[in-house]
Amino acid sequence: MKINKRYIAVGMIIAFTLLFELAAHADESDQATKITFSQPIQIPGQILPAGTYSFKLFNSNSDPNVVQIFNSDQTHLYATLQTVATERQDPTRDTAITLAEQGGGKPDALLKWFYPGRETGHEFVYSGQQEKQLAQATQQTIVANQQPTSDSETTGSGN
Repeated sequence: MKINKRYIAVGMIIAFTLLFELAAHADESDQATKITFSQPIQIPGQILPAGTYSFKLFNSNSDPNVVQIFNSDQTHLYATLQTVATERQDPTRDTAITLAEQGGGKPDALLKWFYPGRETGHEFVYSGQQEKQLAQATQQTIVANQQPTSDSETTGSGN
């Protein structure tokens, strides 16, 4: 039985939408952004359980390519990661992330994080072998659908 690649692509988009809830709010100065994952997610060197995490630049003045990942209230640091600048053609008003589907029961890997409105984002650096595998994996970019709340933060869920 032949399966049309288009059906596979549509199915994967639906799967990403159902598996990951991307909720975010942001702070311009250090690009602080809260992201909620409804499934475990891989970052370089470890796997983060499902939950809400705070992403921010370590020191945006001296090196805008070092990203720190904290728990939601920033009381526990999970990782300080070197990134490389990456570009996108169409910036969105909301936070966007790019994931690679690894399959085989492995969690999806976080490849890129884009702060709202920016063309330049942060691409996470994986080991050489893993980077090659992730480059060949199916990738999906998810954009947060933010809605203002009463305390001037924005939150939302993935589409």
